[in-house]
Amino acid sequence: MATSRRDKADSYTQRAHREGYPARSVYKLEEINQTHHLIKPGDSVLDVGAAPGSWTLFTHRELIKGKGKIIAVDLNPLRLDPVPPTVTAFVGDAFSKEIRAKLVENGPYDCIISDAAPMTTGNRTVDTTRSEWLAEQVVFLATEQLKEHGNLVIKIFQGGGQESVLKTMRTIFTKAKAFKPKACRDDSFEIYLIGLDKKAQA
Repeated sequence: MATSRRDKADSYTQRAHREGYPARSVYKLEEINQTHHLIKPGDSVLDVGAAPGSWTLFTHRELIKGKGKIIAVDLNPLRLDPVPPTVTAFVGDAFSKEIRAKLVENGPYDCIISDAAPMTTGNRTVDTTRSEWLAEQVVFLATEQLKEHGNLVIKIFQGGGQESVLKTMRTIFTKAKAFKPKACRDDSFEIYLIGLDKKAQA
């Protein structure tokens, strides 16, 4: 039986392994930040859907430079050993009353990052609808938890109402756009929505 490209460890996967990151997704955030300058040293960052922890670890190592703080939340624990000293991790639903209270307690934030994706079913319509719901929830968190002039990046599946979510983001941020990093797999239908410079009235 033929082996698909997705089954093979590509250059990003190999590089992630060499550099000590749990997943290749780290290089998506690297490119997003290089292009859009979302996070700077000393920032307070909320990572929604953080597990296994690549975005959290990269933010600690390369973006906040160990000088700020990261609140990481996911239904699953981080696969980081040790967990960096700048990181406070919560296991649970970021949108639940209990976890939301903890996020509020630790906020507000200079940047919210989210590589969260729903459990996929193989049904494109179901999967994109679930992805849109996740993205909308993170945008709501941004209206509530993000500082003025703060930034946001969220993942959404193409076809999952990204234009509607972007329309909402444009009422909250000075600039909002879609971006597909080179580290996304060729056959992936994920895309990232970026909000820059949260408006005062938002």
